[in-house]
Amino acid sequence: MPQASQMEALSNQANAGAGHASRPELATWHGGRLRHGGHVGLVLPCYNEEGNVDELYERLVKVFEGLPDYTFEMLFIDNASTDGTAAKIRAIVARDPRVKLIVNARNFGHIRSPFHALMESAGDCVIAMCTDLQDPPELIPQFIAAWEQGASVAVGQKKTSAESALFWMIRSLYYRIARSMAEVPLLEHVTGFGLYDRRVVEIMRRFEDPYPYVRGLICEIGLPISVVQYDQPLRKRGITKNNFFTLFDMAMLGITSHSKAPLRFATLAGFLLSGLSLLAAVLFLVLKLCFWYVLPAGYAPAVISIFFLASVQIFLIGLVGEYVGAVLAQVRHRPMVVEASRGQMPTPAVPETAPSGDARHGKS
Repeated sequence: MPQASQMEALSNQANAGAGHASRPELATWHGGRLRHGGHVGLVLPCYNEEGNVDELYERLVKVFEGLPDYTFEMLFIDNASTDGTAAKIRAIVARDPRVKLIVNARNFGHIRSPFHALMESAGDCVIAMCTDLQDPPELIPQFIAAWEQGASVAVGQKKTSAESALFWMIRSLYYRIARSMAEVPLLEHVTGFGLYDRRVVEIMRRFEDPYPYVRGLICEIGLPISVVQYDQPLRKRGITKNNFFTLFDMAMLGITSHSKAPLRFATLAGFLLSGLSLLAAVLFLVLKLCFWYVLPAGYAPAVISIFFLASVQIFLIGLVGEYVGAVLAQVRHRPMVVEASRGQMPTPAVPETAPSGDARHGKS
């Protein structure tokens, strides 16, 4: 199947999967190229991936050998690895001027570090992918074909995964819940692996979000998105850096960044539970008055009510706390990451004094 026809089939398949009311705008092809050739930036976040960086580099070089109209550069961002990852990348940097490196001063997490590299990347478009080899570099020609035909974003969507069936089921359930509550239509089983047009990168920069949910931002922006489906393989080397806490962090970020539904649910639940508690209190009072000597007051009703209402309050306070934490992250104005060193990249300009919040926004 020709490249353009294949991309058109993928786009039509994605559109057929759900109505336009429940998905972001997907790119629709009408033949011909809107773009051709250019410079591609590759963003490659890594943490303790010394066993994978060499193979990833070789596979990426091989992919671009089949794309003679495109030049490329690789930007590795090492999140303060504790193994030999940075040393291996420095060896690649020494022999290939197309490879650049940022080493963070400490581990800034799985969200801030990749986004910082995305903002530092060059190119007419930028392709972001993990260095664990679970994001196949061989999909890059399909991303570029979609970009040539007008897509502002081309993302890889996992059709299947070699992970456990239970994990896949939990992920699918989460995506359905998040999409049902979100104020913008979200894509399922998308991790951020994909191509972003330079215009999209600059729009995301203007959001000034210190803790961004990128897969939600691309839907928030609303420019045409192309979906390329793939089967995600298992890791060949190393261990996953995701655990319950990182996955829970990402899940809560996806919901709180794009939905006020939990807050509204908390408000409604508060009214409902208050009404039920009042009704139960009145009912118990009436019963006690009618059956004064038969119905003992006891401590059980009071204890049950107190514990029930306390548990509900703790849950709702925690829910509100998630939103308060998101607001706190916005107003602190901390840097996305702090770099320890760079390789084959210009050193960023550092202001003599840190701008205040008023100065940042042009206020006097």
